Amino acid sequence: MDRRVFMKSGAMALVTMGLSPSFLRRTAYGAELLRGAATGGNARGKTLICLFQRGAADALNVVVPHGEAAYYRLRPNIAIPRPTLTAGQTGAIDLDGFFGLHPSLAPMKPLWDQGLLAPVHAVGSPSNTRSHFDAQDYMETGTPDQKGTHDGWLNRYLAVRGTCEAGCAHDAARPFRAVAMTPQTPRILEGPEATIAMNSLEEFSVRASGPAVERLEALYRTGSADVVHAAGGEMFEAVKILRAANPRQYTPRNGAEYPATQFGQRLKQIAQLIKADIGLEVAFADVGGWDTHVNQGAATGQLALRLDDFARSIAALVADLGDRMGDVTILTMSEFGRTVRQNGSGGTDHGHASALFVIGGDVKGKKVHGRWPGLEPEQLYEGRDLALTTDFRTVFSEVAAKQLGAKKLDVLFPGFAGGERSWLGVL
Repeated sequence: MDRRVFMKSGAMALVTMGLSPSFLRRTAYGAELLRGAATGGNARGKTLICLFQRGAADALNVVVPHGEAAYYRLRPNIAIPRPTLTAGQTGAIDLDGFFGLHPSLAPMKPLWDQGLLAPVHAVGSPSNTRSHFDAQDYMETGTPDQKGTHDGWLNRYLAVRGTCEAGCAHDAARPFRAVAMTPQTPRILEGPEATIAMNSLEEFSVRASGPAVERLEALYRTGSADVVHAAGGEMFEAVKILRAANPRQYTPRNGAEYPATQFGQRLKQIAQLIKADIGLEVAFADVGGWDTHVNQGAATGQLALRLDDFARSIAALVADLGDRMGDVTILTMSEFGRTVRQNGSGGTDHGHASALFVIGGDVKGKKVHGRWPGLEPEQLYEGRDLALTTDFRTVFSEVAAKQLGAKKLDVLFPGFAGGERSWLGVL
């Protein structure tokens, strides 16, 4: 094969294996961030797992305000019944006398009881957009209403927070520092820093092997100072690490049973990577199906089925990791909430504020964080939605700082004036 043609096809092969294009380049922007970055790094081996519920999950039926009378007036058919001890009835799982969990979230109630679960209510983006695409983009870039942001806030974290002093090359040897269990690199991880996106560990291992890669490795070994040489070492190191982890032989611990769903299996593989001790610092997965305009259901139905998968997958991940949860924090998110009043199709429409969960060994659990705004007509946003009382950047910045040791929060969330004084104390 002609060398120039091979160079081009080899580079494309790296991209299609799920490696971020940043394996093929190091921009001046990324180098500058590294030179002026924060001090130190993830010395304690902390890991942040971000889980995105795409489609706008209905916060009011996820973390149920069963102590709010207006909730039942505005949702006569889809409200989750109040907690009850009556046999045969399914109500909210009470947390604190006012809030409860949707009954399908029962697998997460032990996490609350153990102090590992901290829900945050009335949280979201200050943007008033009701566009899924825009709202997800703003949440992943960390810059509400700014469409010109080119990188995600987690990639900016990777750039300004290394595992050693700024400018060193230590992180180059950690190709699995940031992994997304998604077909393409998600917006939150886009940017100049190296990341990996893949559907599954086994698929990555299979695709990143064979004669084509062997030829590419042979070219890399020649010492040629070209683009493939610059990236090849990282890619081949990633393949070796993954093979050593032996994903096909993995057995969950502590009786963990992951659902056989795509989401459940992706969380299982995140657990594999964490326990393989390969330097995983940031993991990401998403799950769709939360856009419940029609036939949303209440204690049973469409939303209940989605929450069942969500809860069982997270509960299995926590059980599987066991005492490693002392070094792991799970952060869930959804682009916005849904209307307080049910619509004529037995569902809910695009809303404003939402709810999220922070889960982990260092979490200040057994408390629903955030200020509750109420659901009376004068308390609603634009007369229809749960009002926002906590900017999502307040929670994200606290988690980034306390879990990952991030210092340059003005780089992670440019233009956000909240700062440490706005933190809720979830960690």
